[in-house]
Amino acid sequence: MDYKRDKDAVVLLAHGDGGLLSRELMEKVFLRYFKSPLLEQLDDAAVLTMPSYRLAVTTDAYVVDPIFFPGGDIGKLAIYGTVNDLAVSGAHPRYITVAFILEEGLPLANLEMVCASMAEACKEAGVTMVAGDTKVVPRGAADKLFITTTGVGAVPADISPGYHRVRPGDKIIINGSLGNHGLTILSAREKLGLGGALKSDCAPLQGIAGRIWDRCPGVKIMRDLTRGGLATAAKEIAQSCAMDMYIKEKLIPIDPEVQGGTEMLGLDPLYLANEGKFITIIKDGEAASALDIMHSHPLGEKAVIIGEVEAGKGNVYLETPLGGTKILGMLAGNPLPRIC
Repeated sequence: MDYKRDKDAVVLLAHGDGGLLSRELMEKVFLRYFKSPLLEQLDDAAVLTMPSYRLAVTTDAYVVDPIFFPGGDIGKLAIYGTVNDLAVSGAHPRYITVAFILEEGLPLANLEMVCASMAEACKEAGVTMVAGDTKVVPRGAADKLFITTTGVGAVPADISPGYHRVRPGDKIIINGSLGNHGLTILSAREKLGLGGALKSDCAPLQGIAGRIWDRCPGVKIMRDLTRGGLATAAKEIAQSCAMDMYIKEKLIPIDPEVQGGTEMLGLDPLYLANEGKFITIIKDGEAASALDIMHSHPLGEKAVIIGEVEAGKGNVYLETPLGGTKILGMLAGNPLPRIC
């Protein structure tokens, strides 16, 4: 049965009771899209074979609203988000597990479209789905569909990121334009009509991040710029390494549609979430090489050095185009709920 063609089929509470309907959901949807020898065993746990590297493990929950948006959907976001957390930590993503919280009445066609998107994202990111779980809750107890993913990656012995390695003079690099994901979600949810070229930047970072880790031993720290955006990530790094960071606002790439939309809504693109962007702190002598590597990758064509690290006490200073300076802090509150 192809649920995508049966618009009347919906998720029932019985789909989560472990009986016949649960088995049908597993066979007709999840195994169809996440087929792998490990998952097909349907054991309580997958036994994984790993190379003799260190392991990196991460987990995250995804509750984005709406679940389908320009440039992606909650399923793609769940795979990319977990893969990216591994990639910026220096790991090669290998395995992933998933837990679904489904609201009773969710069209099975929507669930199947999300699973198809996740399967495509797994293939693109080079990870294998090895285990999962499904729970169904009554109408109103959840909003359509929530996803939790856990990822496992292998960390090569010669990769050792750490805040203690950051030094004055290190360069600060980002891989592209900021704010697209956060503004896209807000526009789709509130029907603001900001469409056009505006779409989420969600993408898997393991390719571009892996190249930099492999070829640039001077990389000190790498972080993806999700909730809180560039400003929050920069502040967290500055505090953790007890150094100041000086960033030039005029060097930060912002797409015209994001610039226009944020000005109209009174938002700061430096605090908006991204799902395919990261910040790198790297030794001065290797910054140009890292930039060349990033420019040769589709996800780094707009990469740019935006500033550098100086001795200090954990502050982030933004130099404005008019010559002034303001201090950036972490995101206070959450102006855009359920963005990832």
